[in-house]
Amino acid sequence: MAKEPKKKLPAAKTPPVAKSAKGKKAETPKVAARAEAPPAPRGKAKAPVKTEPPEDAPESVDTDKARPARRASAETMASRQREISVSEFFTKNRHLLGFDNPAKALLTTVKEAVDNALDACEEAGILPEIIVEIDEVSENRFRVAIEDSGPGIVKAQIPKIFAKLLYGSKFHRLKQSRGQQGIGISAAGLYGQLTTGKPVTIISKTGKGRPAHRMAIRIDNKRNQPDVVKDDTVEWEKEHGTRVEIELVGAYRGGRTGVDAYLEQTVVANPHLALRYKTPKGEVTDYPRVSNDLPREAQEIKPHPHGVELGMLISMLNDHAGETVKHVLTESFSRVSPAIAEQICSMAKVSSKAKAGSIHGDAVEALHKALGQVKVMAPPASCIVPIGEELLIEGLKRRFKAEVYFSSTRPPSVYRGNPFVVEVGVAYGGELPLDEPGEILRFANRVPLQYQPKACAISESVYDTNWKAYGLAQPKGGLPVGPLAIVVHLASVWVPFTSEAKEAVAHYDDLLREMRLALQECGRKLGAHVRAKAKADNELKRMSIFQRYIPEVAGALGAILSVPKDKVEKVFYETLPKYVNIVLQPDDEAPPSGGGPGGGAAPAPAPRDGTMPPPALPAALPTKGGKGKAAKVAPASPKKSKKGAPEQLSLV
Repeated sequence: MAKEPKKKLPAAKTPPVAKSAKGKKAETPKVAARAEAPPAPRGKAKAPVKTEPPEDAPESVDTDKARPARRASAETMASRQREISVSEFFTKNRHLLGFDNPAKALLTTVKEAVDNALDACEEAGILPEIIVEIDEVSENRFRVAIEDSGPGIVKAQIPKIFAKLLYGSKFHRLKQSRGQQGIGISAAGLYGQLTTGKPVTIISKTGKGRPAHRMAIRIDNKRNQPDVVKDDTVEWEKEHGTRVEIELVGAYRGGRTGVDAYLEQTVVANPHLALRYKTPKGEVTDYPRVSNDLPREAQEIKPHPHGVELGMLISMLNDHAGETVKHVLTESFSRVSPAIAEQICSMAKVSSKAKAGSIHGDAVEALHKALGQVKVMAPPASCIVPIGEELLIEGLKRRFKAEVYFSSTRPPSVYRGNPFVVEVGVAYGGELPLDEPGEILRFANRVPLQYQPKACAISESVYDTNWKAYGLAQPKGGLPVGPLAIVVHLASVWVPFTSEAKEAVAHYDDLLREMRLALQECGRKLGAHVRAKAKADNELKRMSIFQRYIPEVAGALGAILSVPKDKVEKVFYETLPKYVNIVLQPDDEAPPSGGGPGGGAAPAPAPRDGTMPPPALPAALPTKGGKGKAAKVAPASPKKSKKGAPEQLSLV
């Protein structure tokens, strides 16, 4: 059987080789996936190269497919836009107003109501009497009631004052006051409404023989408008005043950031306040006023040209478009006379007779620049009401049982055109703890600041003061250690707080400088006392050593001179104060400057003259940090005879 010839398989087709422009074959490109083996060493056979199959090519994207439809268009997004009321905003951002947690919320509620009560009483010229009651309704739920002796509120204004945010009388005024923004008490009512669903209840009476109106009010978050739930009249024994009741979820705690500490500090900065406080535990504490004089009334002033911003200047010019530039400058700013207004216009190259409405663009900027450069007197200080050195010491005595008290008030100064005054008070010794860091009490417009001490300019100024120079121990960048309490009060027409919660003062160089100078001034007074006290302690120790050996020496000397021992001891005891002069000042004697245990800086003790009888030596010498009398020592030089030799003791 004949064999069939083998069929030849068709050869694999190879892709055509592209030719170059000159007709030569181009080199076949190497496959990227095929890796070349490294050259084999000489004398050895080359290892076979393993090749990997080429990767699959990525799938091509079909661009012809239709793209997905847009999720939103400009029209649909525009339809979702709507106005947000301020009450809606603060409902979601209540932490900005000091309602971060239940404990802080309770404190903020009391604080806002007390501040409003004090402002109302002082503005009406009434000595404030305030009652604060906190009742625990159930677990973590409290009813806060604040009652004052103020002028009361007219019926038409009650809903807006307590149930409309950013509504008040103090925002546009340049004068010292505790409230500034028109938010506080309304925000407290809003928080109570959110956490308990209960409305705010207000009772107010404006005078004797007039009805006392009672209202229950809610806040309409959508419109930021009050919603009166109840409106009637009640019998109220007060002649005039206001009572506010807010039920809220909170937490009652002690410590330096609690309600108790806030009220204790409030009476320090407000010595004319009579306060009664009832705690959730039913304990009642009365804080009687220590001054029957109201602070003088702060006068409203106009903005200062050095503190105006460009946008504010543009608004002023637009509001008085028909007036001349000169008239706007003289009528809208303090300390700007017609001559100063002409000088400002000349510097800005603007006609003083031009209409304010015709000033635009570069001309406004030139005018703003000239306002900041012209030399103008500082704004009047009549808009500021500091506590005063004497009353600050009286307030410190209400809070601390100390050995001595000092105070210092700086002259008025200006930051960004806003006048301000810094006051510092110091309490030292007595019952204050010896081995703990000193305590700082921060105040702004007589209001205690209890939170965010690290973020406050007041704390920074205390930390940066070199207290070692005044005889106190101080770790680097920390508080001085010892029996010390420091009060710093900033009074201004506009306190630069770091947030709407009004918990810390912003860091302005002008503020920090004045705080530092006031602290140093008080520190020098304190340092003189600390050094004198240390000297007194040394002299008392020296005297105790002399006292210890007087009987022994008197006995030996009496035996030698044949003099009774008692007579020798008497001479020693009478002579000892002439060499170590000790003056014991009773607690109830206060120097004219308010010094010693009575308060203030004590005058330097003078050596005793020979005409005054020496004081009897105490049976038990006072020790450092002891109570009772403050020892002031001035070592006296022994008397000398005419020949220059020391005076001899006479035992005969």
